[in-house]
Amino acid sequence: MNNPRVSIVIPAYQEGEAITPVLERIDDGLTLSHEILIVVDFDEDSTIPVVEEYAKTHPWVRVVVGEYGRGPANAIRFGIDNARAATAVVTMADGSDDVRIIDDMVRLSERGCVVVAASRYMPGGRQIGGPKIKGLMSRAAGRSLHAFAGVGTRDATNSFKAYSTDFVRQVGIESRAGFEIGLELTAKARRLRLPIAELPTIWLDRDLGESNFQLREWLPQYLYWYRFAYGRALTPAQISDLSTANEGT
Repeated sequence: MNNPRVSIVIPAYQEGEAITPVLERIDDGLTLSHEILIVVDFDEDSTIPVVEEYAKTHPWVRVVVGEYGRGPANAIRFGIDNARAATAVVTMADGSDDVRIIDDMVRLSERGCVVVAASRYMPGGRQIGGPKIKGLMSRAAGRSLHAFAGVGTRDATNSFKAYSTDFVRQVGIESRAGFEIGLELTAKARRLRLPIAELPTIWLDRDLGESNFQLREWLPQYLYWYRFAYGRALTPAQISDLSTANEGT
């Protein structure tokens, strides 16, 4: 497919057969032309043969081994860098996200919103299951950023988001650890005073396999980007300068 409306990026780790119903739900739930890019860490990942078999009858699906290093942050970075569409949607391989809203997320992105969050914490949204402490922290972070930093979503930490690929390539991605990319890009959009939107979603805890979320290890990066969202307006050049400074520390 040469010109899909949306590139769907899925970081995956040893999903095996569990990835098939996720891909089927995406294909069933979307009306817009799309590609699905599954990014894994290594050649022996059990996700690869399953996706390759699925792709025989769904040629818009491809699986690649990321080249930026291991971990979900690097997988998402690599996927967005290789996206063919003007809008990239990041969703999880565990099937917890309600992919039926992707069409509407893309349309908001095409109207100029550089970040469109699927929001569990706005009216109409809901989270079902999942670790209680993680959920409480996520809800508190999202609502406080919305109320006090003026961020245009109540769910800044949710990984399920649509992005303008031009925006992402302009500001870059500094995250290297986990799923804090969603918060990083939301914080950067806020400091640039660019449009951020949200749509309600219902998040369901995964029913197959185990989550790879590592709260203790990734929390410092979440806190960094949470604080970054507060502050005066910046220019893209200033964002770039800060990124360069962070690389040197």
